[in-house]
Order: sequence, then structure tokens, then C-alpha cells
Amino acid sequence: MSKETEKQRWQRNFADLLQELRVAQTGVQILFAFLLTLPFSAGFDDTTEFQRDVYIVALLAAAGATAMIISPVAFHRALFRQGRKPELVRFAHRMASGGLGFMLVAMVSSVLLITDFVLARPLAFLLSAITGLWFLTFWMILPFSRRSWGDDDIDDEDDPSGLPRT
Repeated sequence: MSKETEKQRWQRNFADLLQELRVAQTGVQILFAFLLTLPFSAGFDDTTEFQRDVYIVALLAAAGATAMIISPVAFHRALFRQGRKPELVRFAHRMASGGLGFMLVAMVSSVLLITDFVLARPLAFLLSAITGLWFLTFWMILPFSRRSWGDDDIDDEDDPSGLPRT
């Protein structure tokens, strides 16, 4: 079995990142589309000032997540065939991480918006906090607590991208 070259590793890292971004992109685009249509639906006039503020936070966070998660595509187009895959992978990693941060804000504020509309505010805050902790558990706590998995693998070498190996 042959070892992959540094160039092959960068290519694999980029392909892995694109797969991850495809999943995140679909989720954030569905949320963004929902938020874009919400003001035009019946009942939006019944929202409070607080709910409209939360809506704006959710909408802008979803827009930020969308921009960051899609940005590696534009970056790739700008750097196409320039041999700058390491730079592209590092940039895509940062944008994916930032996009997930914005998506977390968008998801939690969307939950807060809906729960505040249908439940008492204290319960809405509680459910939104639980939602935020739930996302943080699966998006940060578990992944970062498991970063050492596979450290004993024979093929493991330092990854030049600085990204966790998959």
C-alpha cells in the first residue's frame, strides 16, 4: 500500500471539506428559505417586537452561514488551476467553522422565535438554551473530545493542513 503524497493529501482534504459543506449548505439553505418567507405568512403581524428582533438575528445569522459555507466555491473558482490547494483547504476550513458558528446562532434563534411565539417566554428561553447545548454537544464537545481517536494508527503523520484527519 502506497503512502499518499502531500499533493494527494491536500486534494483529499479538499474533497472531504466539500462533502461536509454540501451537507451543511443544504441545511442552512432550507432554514434561510424558511426565514425569508416567514414575514409574508399569516400571523407574522402578531409577533412582538422581541420576536421580530430575534427573527432579524436568525435571518442575518442564516445569511452569514450561507455566505461562509458557500464561499469556498467562489474561492476555488478564483484560484482554479493555480496550484494553491493548501491555501484553499485552510480557507475552506475556516469558512466551514465560521459558517457552522453562524448556523448555530441561526438555529437557536429560530427555535427561540418559534417557541416564544407559541409558549411562555421563560420556557422558550429554556428550550432554546437546551437546543444550543444540544448543538454544541454534537458540533464541538464530542468532536473535540475525540480528536485523539486513531492516534495509534500506523499511517498517521502530521497533516499539513492542520485539520483533524478523517
